[in-house]
Amino acid sequence: MRNARLALIPLVLTLASCGGGGGSSADHSGGTVVTQPSTPVPQLRGQPIGSATLVPVTVSASSTVNTLDPAALKTLVDAGTTLGSAITGTPTCAITTYTLKYHTIDSTGADTPANTAIIVPSGTNAACQGGRPVLLYAHGTSVQKSTDMANLASTEPRLIAAMFAAQGYIVVAPNYVGYAGSTAGYHPYLDAQQQSADMIDALRAARSVFSSINVGASSRLMVTGYSQGGFVALATQRAMQTQYASEFAVTAAAPLSGPYALTQFGDAIFSGAPTTGSAGFLPMLINAGQRAGANLYSSTSDIYEPKYATGIDTLLPGTQSLGDLVAAGKLPDDVLFAADSLPQTAGYASAFGADHLIKTAYRDAYLADLKANPCNASSATPLACAPAQSLRKWLLKNDLRTYTPTVPLFLCGGDEDPLVPYANTASTAAYFRAQNAAGLQLTVLNVDTLAAGPSLTSRTEFAAAKEALRLLTLRQTGSAAAADQAVKDAYHAGLVAPFCLREARAFLDSAPTR
Repeated sequence: MRNARLALIPLVLTLASCGGGGGSSADHSGGTVVTQPSTPVPQLRGQPIGSATLVPVTVSASSTVNTLDPAALKTLVDAGTTLGSAITGTPTCAITTYTLKYHTIDSTGADTPANTAIIVPSGTNAACQGGRPVLLYAHGTSVQKSTDMANLASTEPRLIAAMFAAQGYIVVAPNYVGYAGSTAGYHPYLDAQQQSADMIDALRAARSVFSSINVGASSRLMVTGYSQGGFVALATQRAMQTQYASEFAVTAAAPLSGPYALTQFGDAIFSGAPTTGSAGFLPMLINAGQRAGANLYSSTSDIYEPKYATGIDTLLPGTQSLGDLVAAGKLPDDVLFAADSLPQTAGYASAFGADHLIKTAYRDAYLADLKANPCNASSATPLACAPAQSLRKWLLKNDLRTYTPTVPLFLCGGDEDPLVPYANTASTAAYFRAQNAAGLQLTVLNVDTLAAGPSLTSRTEFAAAKEALRLLTLRQTGSAAAADQAVKDAYHAGLVAPFCLREARAFLDSAPTR
């Protein structure tokens, strides 16, 4: 593998699953009462709040710079990103980072502020000058509300800066409502309508300040994102195509490793195959639905075991990592269901135990509805179903298999992903193809296969990176089980992400301007 830094420092693309609420207030039973805003303020959407603010980058213990030159960026990327510039490419452009606050809406449609990073390329190379393409990037899930895409000390922002901005893209990377100083007391996790609105408003606000920060944008607009961000990117492209076609002409989109097929995703978890991280991601998803008025519970104790019910609706995102929350006894260690709760899928024994999160009665009610009202009966009409259980209704509402993209679309993932199963990519691609739409421009890549075909270099290097990590861990621990676990732990964020992002860049680079 060429120049592969086999130390494989794991990416912290902030797990996926795929992530003050002015319209809500807590009740005394541990639930959340959601009220609609009395005065909608759509006219504020997308308007900047103040001006873009320059964000200096720390390059040493005693030095910061306003503009990071290509050599300095390469040093940062090589020091702190899996495979470094071997996979991002050597930076061509210098980059300058700004942050911008803007008006968007919360889950009830009320005005709320959010902010976005804007990463701007510059330099003497032709790729860094003139009208540059705009990349709207959706980030992965984080349980820490301090997450900020303008902070290049963090792995995901640094990777995206090197992969795209340093190659000539103007990157607009929203932080989402609930993060980076947002006054909302929650995050609308996988709420397709609200999260796509947030992305669109960030782009509107960024466009309005481009001239003030000497940014020249071309007509090329790309949308991409990884994990939760893959879901958000596809939801955003859908919204731009179906609701805002006169305002946005997307050149191409590249959603990566996202939980697009939410009904299938949720049904698989409750049927006995929980994904890694479910004990953190499910509460975020449930809280988002409750805040949006989906009435998922009367009290959190309807869903969660007593040990975890109190305060779980305000726990995430917060100030602690998932590991810290587990250590503090606020979440179980990915044990979702009771030891005797059935059914259980082979290979998922660790998700069942005494110290579990979800009440058996709640799981049983979910499964009863799944039996009575199954979805995903066919690739062509997976959502031709009418679930009655409230969480399944919320998943159905946010499932993205509802339209056919009219722009070039690239889907990428790995088929051993323990966080966001590749079935999301495969079933979404199957749905798009089953619509038999004229001119569908769909490319799908499974990086975890060595079959003949396109992108063989990335697929070969991916296999080498997996094997290198396995062998390194085996040498360090002498345990084959530990080696396999290391690959599993790094698979979604540390292994698949950089290869899918590199292939996404190649796809976006080659997309014809509309």
